[in-house]
Amino acid sequence: MNTHDHIVRATAANGSIRAFASTTVNTVETARAAHDTSPVVTAALGRTLTAGAIMAAMMKGADDLLTIQLRGSGPMKGITVSAGSPDQETGMVSVKGYATVPEVIIGARSEITAEGEIRKLDVGSAIGTGTLSVIRDLGLKDPYIGQVELQTGEVAEDLAYYFAVSEQVPSAVGLGVLMERNNTVRAAGGFIIQMMPDADESVISALENRLSALPSVTTILDGGSTPKELLATVLDGFDVEYNDELPVRFYCNCDRERVEKVLISLGPAELDDMIKDGRDIELKCRFCAKPYQFPIDDLKKIRQEMG
Repeated sequence: MNTHDHIVRATAANGSIRAFASTTVNTVETARAAHDTSPVVTAALGRTLTAGAIMAAMMKGADDLLTIQLRGSGPMKGITVSAGSPDQETGMVSVKGYATVPEVIIGARSEITAEGEIRKLDVGSAIGTGTLSVIRDLGLKDPYIGQVELQTGEVAEDLAYYFAVSEQVPSAVGLGVLMERNNTVRAAGGFIIQMMPDADESVISALENRLSALPSVTTILDGGSTPKELLATVLDGFDVEYNDELPVRFYCNCDRERVEKVLISLGPAELDDMIKDGRDIELKCRFCAKPYQFPIDDLKKIRQEMG
């Protein structure tokens, strides 16, 4: 069994459906450990990381970049996830992200499902009302930005709404993160199913019926399903043709030079105050929380170079 995080790309129903599924347990656990997120934040961030990785696998250009931003009224405030198109040689999809407030604690909510009453992490309340933005930098003069109002704050439904409204592509999105009792990540992954423009109404209707009868993504993943098996469950009866597999990882390309630019952006007055304090500075990357040390002598040198 393939246990590393990866995405499967596939088509179904004679090419009228394109489908993507992923397992991301290691990716989400890396993010959880880096940011020390609470369970509800891990679930929200994990769902968005999974979606970002899958959407990156849809991109064509070698240097295309995708950013998903959720901005909400809830205590988490927001989430930012960034991913690049698959590596030209290895196919690797690298994704990174963070929550604005990583330590939110909020009660679980009850939900009646086909499996009975279950307790779920209340991601919607943690994010609240607000907007979902998708920014695609395709190397053109300006990036493409699509924005919609959040429908539920649960991420999957909001992305399905985004695809329908902003890209006019009917889509089904399922995303899930399951936590262990010690708050590490037990399972994570999801799928995006999209109808092609020439899809027959009977195919659309049959798919809607199939999706309405599905167990939750976390239930399927907790059974040990691979992305192929997840798609086989979701698209049972639709003649799935698997195209390829792409590895996925949490990876941040930050370095000292980039972080130094943040210091410079604060301006001369702010730097002068830091130098007057006479203390070394530690800055952490927003995306991966890696710390960078700037001793007082380095601050003086940066200030000198600013003129």
